[in-house]
Amino acid sequence: MQNRIHLHLLSDSTGETLENIAKAALAQFDEVETHKHFWPMVRSEAHLDRILVDIAAHPGLVLFTLVNLSIRQKLEERCKTLGLPAVAALDAVTDALSGILGQQAKARPGRQHALDAAYFARVDAIQYTIAHDDGLNHHEWEEADIVLAGVSRTSKTPTSIYLANRGYKTANIPVVPESPPPETLYRLKHPLVVGLVTSADRLIQVRRNRLLSLNQAPDTDYVDEEKVKAEILYARRIYADNGWPVIDVTRRSIEESAAAIINLYNERRTAGGDKGQTL
Repeated sequence: MQNRIHLHLLSDSTGETLENIAKAALAQFDEVETHKHFWPMVRSEAHLDRILVDIAAHPGLVLFTLVNLSIRQKLEERCKTLGLPAVAALDAVTDALSGILGQQAKARPGRQHALDAAYFARVDAIQYTIAHDDGLNHHEWEEADIVLAGVSRTSKTPTSIYLANRGYKTANIPVVPESPPPETLYRLKHPLVVGLVTSADRLIQVRRNRLLSLNQAPDTDYVDEEKVKAEILYARRIYADNGWPVIDVTRRSIEESAAAIINLYNERRTAGGDKGQTL
């Protein structure tokens, strides 16, 4: 069984899209040793010639997003001669869209990365999210798209950053019984407020690992089972009293939690969504 592969990624732009496609596909396989050869900004045959030398020396799978026809044909012909698979990563989707829309795709390198309004909106969302992490600047929360509330170590910050990269201005606030959230949180009109919860066992485990990584005592109120359960109950009561939707992150990755939050956000925008639900 072949568990070692050379993966050649050729793009006429930054290669971000191609790298994400390759990463998503590789995640479906276990224990694969991957040697990536990353070739961005391939826009001339001279550049391609240098790359083909490396492909011949390290045969493997070739993935590409190249819109220049002559460069693309040369790559495909050379890979065919070498007996290597060459896959145009976006062709199937582009062809399907072309058929539905009744128009040809624009053969412009890097077109998907044009500095349009969506790009600047994402940058703005990231800047906003960083400035409103962990309860900061609560007087500006009304400007947010999403506000995440949760007890310590429920992945509020990484989930917020992931959402920001998707273009959502996201603030987050820790829910601490000894220090109730500011009244601002309960008066918000524009943002979707989402409560994050997790199981007590999982939370204790994560917190204990955190303490150990900081060389702190692993046995404190921070990881006391009864206090942790009371803390979670306190947070749930706040969510229920305010009719906020709840996301249980116990068995969810950051990406899965963010996807559930985005679904709630879209439902709220179109039909108001259901309040008080736990996902």
